[in-house]
Amino acid sequence: MNIQVKSISELTAEELLSIFIERVAVFVVEQNCPYQEADEEDKAALHLCFTDETGLKAYSRIIDKGDYITFGRVLVAQNARKQHLGRKLVHRTIEEIQHRFPGKTITISGQAYLQKFYESFGFTVISEEYLEDGIPHIDMTLLA
Repeated sequence: MNIQVKSISELTAEELLSIFIERVAVFVVEQNCPYQEADEEDKAALHLCFTDETGLKAYSRIIDKGDYITFGRVLVAQNARKQHLGRKLVHRTIEEIQHRFPGKTITISGQAYLQKFYESFGFTVISEEYLEDGIPHIDMTLLA
C-alpha cells in the first residue's frame, strides 16, 4: 500500500479526480446525502491517500484551522473494506498531524455512530449530537 500526503497543487489531475470520484461515491451516493462535496477547504487541505496498483483505497483530508487541526472526509473505498484500512487511515492521519503540527489539538466532526471508533484513538466527545446534512454528528477532540 502506497501512502501519500499532498497539497492540492501537488496532486495530479488524475489523482484529484480519483479523490473526488470516491468522495462523491461514499458521501453523496452511498449515504444518499446531496451536498456540496468538493469545497473551498480542499484548496488548503492536505490530502492523505492510501493507494495500490488498482487506485485509491482510503482517504482523509487534514485542515489547519489556526487554533486547532481537523480532519475529515475519512473514507475507505467500497472495494477495500473489511481490511482494517479505516483504523490504519485514522492512525496515519493522526501521526501526520502530530508530525506537521506538533502541540496542536485535533478536533473533528464525526458521524455519531463512529463515536466508539474515534474514542479508541483517544478522542473525547465535546458536543451534543447534532445533524449535519441530515446525518447525526458529534464534535470530538484529541488533546496534543
